[in-house]
Amino acid sequence: MTPWNSISKKLHIEFNHCAKTVTFLYRAAEKLGVDMIDLLTGENPHLNGYSLVRAGDGLAIKRREGFEYLHLAPTFRNKLCEPFLVTAPYLAEEQEGPIKTSQHVGQELDFIISGRLRFVYENHTEELGAGDVLLYDSSKSHGMIAIDGEPCKFLAIVLKDKHADK
Repeated sequence: MTPWNSISKKLHIEFNHCAKTVTFLYRAAEKLGVDMIDLLTGENPHLNGYSLVRAGDGLAIKRREGFEYLHLAPTFRNKLCEPFLVTAPYLAEEQEGPIKTSQHVGQELDFIISGRLRFVYENHTEELGAGDVLLYDSSKSHGMIAIDGEPCKFLAIVLKDKHADK
């Protein structure tokens, strides 16, 4: 277990009661000199060479309402990226109107495993299906929803921005 000082303990409590964003995680972890997994679990990632997460396993993270996120390398330390298996639910009420967007530091690569996804990036809209790959600057406004009546499962790899202000 990581020895928690009062600042990181308070941050851990506050963080679990607010919306989690990748930017918040990166920046808070950076300031505290810890891995973002420390903030989520209170445990320090300990693997150096490689990390294996079996099918269906991973660290569940609640980020966006309805979406399921599994962090696929929670025990690997000094990561250059944060890999997630994401399931976007199909919601009929989201099919009309603007898609909710967000922004976070770095870049993101999304590989569609199953289902279909509508992706918006600033003024652009794309529809993706199984096997499609998307790489983008995630510091710009972007969002996504599952389409065609079924959930969409994709691998999201969030690459840290080495040049972000610390």
